[in-house]
Amino acid sequence: MFENMKIKFAYITLFLLIPIAFFAQRKETKTTKIFVERAKLQSYDEKLGKNIERLIGDVLLRHDSSLFYCDSVVLNTETKTFKAYDNIHIIVNDSVEIFSDSVYYTGETKIAELFSNVKLIDNQMVLTTNHLIYDRNTNIAYYYNHGKIVNGENVLTSKEGYYNELTKIFHFKTDVVLTTPDYIIYSDTLIYNSVTEVAFFKGPTTITGEQGKIYCEDGWFDTRNNYGKLIENPEISQNEQILSADSILFSGDSNYGKAFGRVKIKDTVRRVIVKGVFGEMWQDKGMAYVTDSATAITYDDTDSLYFSGDTIWIFFDKERQVKKILSYYNVRFYRTDLQGKCDSMAYSMQDSVIRLYYEPVLWSGKNQLTADSMTIAIVNNHPDSLVMYNNAMIVMHDSLDRFNQIKGRNMIGYFSGNEITKLFVDGNAQTVFYVKDEDGYLIGIDKAEGSTMEIRLKNGEINNIVYNEEPKETTYPPDKFPPEGKKLRGFSWQEAIRPKDKYDIYRRP
Repeated sequence: MFENMKIKFAYITLFLLIPIAFFAQRKETKTTKIFVERAKLQSYDEKLGKNIERLIGDVLLRHDSSLFYCDSVVLNTETKTFKAYDNIHIIVNDSVEIFSDSVYYTGETKIAELFSNVKLIDNQMVLTTNHLIYDRNTNIAYYYNHGKIVNGENVLTSKEGYYNELTKIFHFKTDVVLTTPDYIIYSDTLIYNSVTEVAFFKGPTTITGEQGKIYCEDGWFDTRNNYGKLIENPEISQNEQILSADSILFSGDSNYGKAFGRVKIKDTVRRVIVKGVFGEMWQDKGMAYVTDSATAITYDDTDSLYFSGDTIWIFFDKERQVKKILSYYNVRFYRTDLQGKCDSMAYSMQDSVIRLYYEPVLWSGKNQLTADSMTIAIVNNHPDSLVMYNNAMIVMHDSLDRFNQIKGRNMIGYFSGNEITKLFVDGNAQTVFYVKDEDGYLIGIDKAEGSTMEIRLKNGEINNIVYNEEPKETTYPPDKFPPEGKKLRGFSWQEAIRPKDKYDIYRRP
């Protein structure tokens, strides 16, 4: 049996990755005698073997400073080993006690192998299992066939593990489950300090709680103070919202998180992704931000809107879904049918409205739109209408490097098939457009001014104009148009800064 026990012990040592040097450093100590302190019946039976002593009834053995209580013992005085049965109680030292149904103890190695209903108590920590090996030289306890640890309100279970009584640190492996008042943690490998109640994860780990689920492959969690750090593919999921990064610091009490490197917040309901290099989130306040190459993406099955800014703020509703996105400073955006730039941008997901502030420029097909500020209404993730406030102007560039222009105090535009097809100009309406015949030849240049007007567009060009009152209008032959009249006041063609694709939104003019 002793030979089998040594084989098992070597197997456990290797499997749990205990450093070999640890055993090499074990101090050589002189083997001391195992003393029989008391027993109701003490006898020798040659049938059991030479130097075998049998002890029965209220037995107490002592080896060095450790005491062994039991109902009966078979003691080999020559090899200094014994087998003890029933009501095993070992007082290892001032803080550690072990209970079991039976034990095999070797005096030379100072190793005890305990079987059935094993319980190790170290102050407030209790370890239970059906098979435990305890090494008195190193004060380390091993189990490899499922164990359970209760430490205050925390409960840990695993298939394999070992406990260092000197450092108060547990190492768990395979099917590890840590249950706290607020979370359940599932891990492949976990290290737990029973004094600080801090758990370290080494391998795929999932933390579940009322607020959602956390995943990582490395990191730590302070179960007492309810905060931790996640590294190696960390991800926090809440309903349909997912936060990921290179590393995440989080507090469960305040529902606050700080993310570093490749930060991404994804809302699968609103179909929104926000990315950056650094971010913070306040879940109780329903807000978060990302910065450093900050990017937001709204997507559907056909197209996506990409926009960037120095900093992007996200606000959530009570269901923790994205309700509003704010992008501040140097905003640029791109989608196949719409591109633009502005200083600040607000996207309300609840009413599907995008607002552009401070010198916005919008491009749609051949059209460039400018104003002091703009509002774009989105329907089914496509532009439906827009309002341009103060100093509104649209410039249309044709293939011959000519510019049709529409200007007014305010404008309202309507989209059809992702193109602007109708415009209403309200106040100080002015137009300059090049009139062509059916074959596309230029026949004149029309310049008009009025209070209000409606303009129909086709294929990005002016098709006809309806004046709500008599305008001041002149049509010039192409060679008679005064050069100074070709550009309305405030004209600025900014095609050079137009985002060319989703990667171009990061370019700074």
